[in-house]
Amino acid sequence: MAMLPRNEYPRPQFQRALWMNLNGEWDFGFEDGNFTHQINVPFAYQSELSGIGDSSFHDVVWYKRTFALPAEMAGRRILLHFGAVDYRATVWVNGSLVGFHEGGHVPFHLDITAVLQDGENEVIVQAEDPSDALDQPRGKQYWKEKSESIFYIRTTGIWQTVWLEAVSETHLERVKLTPDIDHDEIAVEYWVANLQRGDALHVEISFDGNLVAQETVHLQEANSQRRIRLQDFNVHDAGRLWAPEHPNLYDIQFRVVRGDLVLDEVNGYFGMRKIAIEQGKVFLNNRPYYMKLVLDQGYFPDGILTPPSDEAIRRDVELTKEMGFNGARKHQKIEDPRYLYWADRLGLLVWGEMANAYTYSDQAVRRMTAEWQAAVERDYNHPCIVAWVPINESWGVPRLLADSRQQAHCMAMYYLTKSLDPTRPVISNDGWEHTKSDLLTIHDYESRKEQLKERYSTLDNILNSTPGNRLLYAPGHVYGGEPIQVTEFGGIAFKKSDWEGWGYSGASDEQDFAARYHAVISALLESPLVQGFCYTQLTDVEQEINGLLTYDRQPKIDLALIRQINEGKGLE
Repeated sequence: MAMLPRNEYPRPQFQRALWMNLNGEWDFGFEDGNFTHQINVPFAYQSELSGIGDSSFHDVVWYKRTFALPAEMAGRRILLHFGAVDYRATVWVNGSLVGFHEGGHVPFHLDITAVLQDGENEVIVQAEDPSDALDQPRGKQYWKEKSESIFYIRTTGIWQTVWLEAVSETHLERVKLTPDIDHDEIAVEYWVANLQRGDALHVEISFDGNLVAQETVHLQEANSQRRIRLQDFNVHDAGRLWAPEHPNLYDIQFRVVRGDLVLDEVNGYFGMRKIAIEQGKVFLNNRPYYMKLVLDQGYFPDGILTPPSDEAIRRDVELTKEMGFNGARKHQKIEDPRYLYWADRLGLLVWGEMANAYTYSDQAVRRMTAEWQAAVERDYNHPCIVAWVPINESWGVPRLLADSRQQAHCMAMYYLTKSLDPTRPVISNDGWEHTKSDLLTIHDYESRKEQLKERYSTLDNILNSTPGNRLLYAPGHVYGGEPIQVTEFGGIAFKKSDWEGWGYSGASDEQDFAARYHAVISALLESPLVQGFCYTQLTDVEQEINGLLTYDRQPKIDLALIRQINEGKGLE
């Protein structure tokens, strides 16, 4: 089986030198546990890049491979990392059970030091992914065998990088970085494992290779916080702030030391960036900011949820920017950290969204809240993330209008997210039937410009509208002056490849497509009240042909023309 490597560092904001990638060929089997196939990890068996390409139901799958530790990793604690395994994973190393994890979109790691042996070691993973479990967070993964409507092929088992990491007994577990541009400070919260008296944490911050701050913290507690003043730029000067137009990043290095001995060294980065809502407007770095987003499902024809390469991830970000968008709403997918890295590096706003379940139950609530907390924790430090979306279009709370429990859950997700991250806006139910949200976000697939212009011309017209025949607010909740954005619209179908499919409206040729795109974009740009939009969508996906690009990322019309329209310059 031909192997396509995915060898890039999987956690770019928290890097150590001693690590080993376990992607590549693994033995693989279906329900009975017989390893009759080989699979290319981290691609799910349903994908072509896995080497299997079988989209039929298999609710239990098995993986096995051996590895030998490099000499430089010997004598340290060894952590086995999984970027994501959908949906439940049980892991054995050398025949010993080492751990279990539930949650198909977030990372986990296991300390396997105690069970390792000299020479070859064997790891076995069982993944369980009930195909039709509607109370399981699944996003766009369909619960039927054949894709249809807005739902796509499932992703079962390992679908992000598997890797080993060597750490000292005393090491940095995680950090939480909170920029404060108003005081020119970065707040550093840290967690240190197996802290001993006299240990210290040394922090160095640099910009463009030049040291701007350093501090040594004499550790008294395993978890604490320190604010570090940068003292390197005028906060009113955008020269070193992060934004899509100038994605400036600071490098940060952490070293845990014991006397002259360096126990742990971690390298990362952060951006000095502020997203806020003031006087009913969205502000980026204390200035009003119009968000021009594109809906991005994050699917690939040969990898499904797993991008085929790091270059493909970067290219998606570059294409988005080339078309004049300054952001993306990652739809019903907790995206690979490598995507967030390139969004940080190249400058693209990202709305982070939970992959929702479809039915409501106590178990669905437990599963969603646990996985969402892990997602917010994983992605908190990325400057590109500027909003959180725990629920989309009442998915998982289908009786929100009539069921007080489901309303309470929707509000609870808003407040839970704010308790974890008070620095970013939270949209508790994107699209309609809002309870408590920091923005009023509306999904509206009206294709006629005059109707859109009229609807978004006055506040009364907006609040009395029911796009898709859905109320904007759930009972007991009313508009409170929040910024208004239209976060799904367009969806113009245009067939430019061999794919057959559908969209919310249709174009007959390139000229018609451009005219239809101009009609819906210009209607929103001309609104005195709309402060941002999210166009549906970046690419065709399976049976949907409503992308600006085909499924294999070929432009349907000139990208410069799309950019021109997005900038409000018309079709001339």
